Order: sequence, then structure tokens, then C-alpha cells
Amino acid sequence: MSRFPLAVRPEAQVLVTGSLAFDQIMVFSGNFQDHILPDKMHVINISFLVSELRKQRGGCAGNIAYTLALLGQRPRIIAAAGYDFGAYRSFLEGHAVDVSAIEILEDVATASCHITTDQNDNQITGFFVGAMAHAGELSLRARAGTHAALAVIAPDDPQAMMRHSREARAEDLPFLFDPSFQVTAMDGAHLRAAAEGAAFLMVNDYELAVFQKKTETDETSIFDLVERVVVTLGSEGSRILTPGAPPIEVPPAPIAGMVDPTGAGDAYRSGFVTGLMRAQPLAVCGRLGSVAAAFAVEQHGTQNHHFTRAAFSERYAQCFGEIPDLG
Repeated sequence: MSRFPLAVRPEAQVLVTGSLAFDQIMVFSGNFQDHILPDKMHVINISFLVSELRKQRGGCAGNIAYTLALLGQRPRIIAAAGYDFGAYRSFLEGHAVDVSAIEILEDVATASCHITTDQNDNQITGFFVGAMAHAGELSLRARAGTHAALAVIAPDDPQAMMRHSREARAEDLPFLFDPSFQVTAMDGAHLRAAAEGAAFLMVNDYELAVFQKKTETDETSIFDLVERVVVTLGSEGSRILTPGAPPIEVPPAPIAGMVDPTGAGDAYRSGFVTGLMRAQPLAVCGRLGSVAAAFAVEQHGTQNHHFTRAAFSERYAQCFGEIPDLG
């Protein structure tokens, strides 16, 4: 049975599960291919002198919660972080994110992603799981608080994603399932277990193809697993799929200039969820996502964009000719 639009109370809260991480982004002024010898591929030992280093707050849970807070929500993060999370925690708290359900592990570091990008936008990435490996030990039910109206189950340790969705179903709590990069790591059985009963599956077009292949679903049978599918299409906007109805095509919001596409998807999710929490039509939810993503890509990093709700509403009106009620 469909639970959209959500029946939300003024004090209703969004729960956000998923990764918390630091992103260390390095820029190599040359090209990797110029330093890799094909006949020495079996003994690679290469060091690159980088011209730029940025350490940024990241992780899907942190990114989504940050933009939700900008849009007037007070999201509660349920995630695992390490002994080095203090300044990041203070940053989130200072931006009206509820950090009371974050588990701090004193004997391990917060997850960290190390990315080196060359001049052709090729990347070499190393990801340290750190505290995220313990996310499956966290109970959504125990940490939900008393005002939970919707859960966002974002990329995390796969066992955590399955546990959180299982507990959301048990509590009859609507949830949005966002597997993102974990769609390639999880097998079909685990994806089905985590997605089953979701009010929304949110993926990009490539992830949707992988999800359907692994779960052995097609454009019809996927709705036996989830209620609706939201497909992000990058610069082409997004598409909202509901069984028995024509797709809702959502245009992108114009941008002043692309600076960094990283985090666009997380910002989109924040705008979309804000629309759900304000009982907006799905087409408006998608447009809210488009505007949030536009703000994000105009800045470096995933939590460096900023706007007031008035500025957001004004930009929405400039893009789409109306002003949504953001409360």
C-alpha cells in the first residue's frame, strides 16, 4: 500500500543512515598513463608529486544530512565514526544536524577516501573503511528517537544497510533506499533484502541497470520490490517511475558553472526528501532535488555550498516559475 504523500507532523524527523568519511583529494598535474610502463605492469611502484590537496568532510550520510538541514529539516544521522570525528561532529551540530545517534569508536579512525586525479580526470582511489565497518552493529530502532517519519538508507556497510531496512519495515517506517556505489559490491540477494518494501529506490541510470540485473527484475517486476523508482540522469535531470503511470520527467536546474560534480546526487536526495516531508507532489520533489544539486556542483566538495531557504526558494522560482512551500 502506498504511503505517499507522507503524513508528517511539524516535529517529524528524517533519519539518515550511511557513511561518514573524510575525503582527501589530490591533483596530479600530469597524466598517469605517461608514467605507467606496459611491460612493467607486474611490478608497479610509482610515486606522484601532487600540486593540490584538499581534505573535506564527506560520506553520504553527512552530505545528505547537511543539505537537509539547510532546507529546514533537523535530520538525525545514525552512523559510525572514529576518534578523529570531533571537528566534523561540531560542524554538523552547528548546522542543526542531530548528531546524538552517531556512534563514536575510540579505537579506530573514521572512514577515509583518498583520491588522486590527473589532468585527464583519471582517478586512483583508495578507501579505508575504518569505523564504517561497525555500522552493522547499530540499531535503527534503538536510535530512531520519537519523531521519525522517514528513513534514508544511504550507502554504508552492506550488513548495516540490510539491518536498517529490516528494522524500518518492522517499525512500519517508510524508507528511501539509496544503494549508490554499493550496488556493484552487493549481490542480488543482499540488494533484494535491503530494498524490499522501500517507498523509493533512488539510483542513477547505470546503477538501475546493475540493480535490475542482479535482482532479476525488469521495468514491471521491480515494483513488486519497491513502490517507486527515482532515476537521476546527471545533466539531463531525473525521472520518477510509478507503476501504472507515465514517467515524471524532471528537468535539471541551470547552473552558473560546473566546479565539482561530487556530491550532486546526495544534494538531490536532500531536496527530494524535503519535498516528501512537505507533502509536495513528486514532480516538485524532483525539482527541489534539481535545485539543491545545482547549488552543490557550483562549489568544491560536498558540504561547502550554502544557501538560505529564501535564496533557495527564489532560485527555484527562477528555474521553474513557482515557489514551493518549504515551511
